[in-house]
Amino acid sequence: MRQRHLGRTGFTASALGLGCMGFSQGYGPADDGESIKALHRAVESGMNLLDTAMSYGQGHNEQLVSRALAELANRGEVQVATKFGIVRTEEGVALDGRPEHVSGYCDASLKRLGVDVIDLYYLHRVDPAVPIGETVQAMAQLVDDGKVRHLGVSEVTAGQLQAADAVHPIAAVQFEWSMLWREPELDIIPAARELGVGLVPYSPLGRGLLTATLDRDTIGTSEFRRTDPRFQDTNLDRNLSQIEALRTVADSLSITPGQLALAWLLAQGDDVVPIPGTRRLDRIAENAAAAEIQLGPAELERLDLAVRPEAWAGDRRSFAVPATTRTTT
Repeated sequence: MRQRHLGRTGFTASALGLGCMGFSQGYGPADDGESIKALHRAVESGMNLLDTAMSYGQGHNEQLVSRALAELANRGEVQVATKFGIVRTEEGVALDGRPEHVSGYCDASLKRLGVDVIDLYYLHRVDPAVPIGETVQAMAQLVDDGKVRHLGVSEVTAGQLQAADAVHPIAAVQFEWSMLWREPELDIIPAARELGVGLVPYSPLGRGLLTATLDRDTIGTSEFRRTDPRFQDTNLDRNLSQIEALRTVADSLSITPGQLALAWLLAQGDDVVPIPGTRRLDRIAENAAAAEIQLGPAELERLDLAVRPEAWAGDRRSFAVPATTRTTT
């Protein structure tokens, strides 16, 4: 798979990475053995960027990635990205970006991952009680200490990204972006490109909707979907109509709707590295093949006319940050 450069700090990753959250939470029960097979298949398919977080399954996800990495002969080719700042406990969800806690969170992730250095370390969400520059200053110390190679931020505003990058060069900014959710094109993407920060879209398949394989029963089994306004009532009806239009264009190109959605994102610029997540081996192969699809201007224009950007319904901002936003003690 072709490689792409993210940011100004020399970070390079495959054009598509693998979002690992679904192995631990969000989309129903998962089998660790099958998840490890999926992780291996992703790396075999050329996806060398594995994206996890300390909050996914309260540490389970990082441990799972560690188990998968231990069995890989080409471990040195894999880039591991993880995140801190969302804290999940039995009491609920918290945001914590206090500088005095950053090193401890990093050490815990290093231990769970079984590595000496983290390739890309993100602030998962901004702690509203802490200026982002103070958190990033503590993250920069991790780079100086050799614990982290590159820094990233996730779900930030344009102003927060600018403030973070002023403290230390930011290699990548992570946010939801897909044909289903185009709002980042108005603010965070232009800001990132002005700074030279790479773009890492999560949920690039619209939480599965853009694969054109979901039915209403499947949607109801996922906590991440059933609470999402885009999957509810008349919003879902309108979005399913869009999916039919997407399917028609994909069929005409002899590819799947999911591949078309990923190819569309990849065509938005060489600074884009989407991280689709899946637990299915066949879907990993399908996604990897999308990295070889190149859409030209005429195809992109046709797609925009058939699947109109303004016709999607539902606002995901209501659940963009955890419901509980207190910091831990």
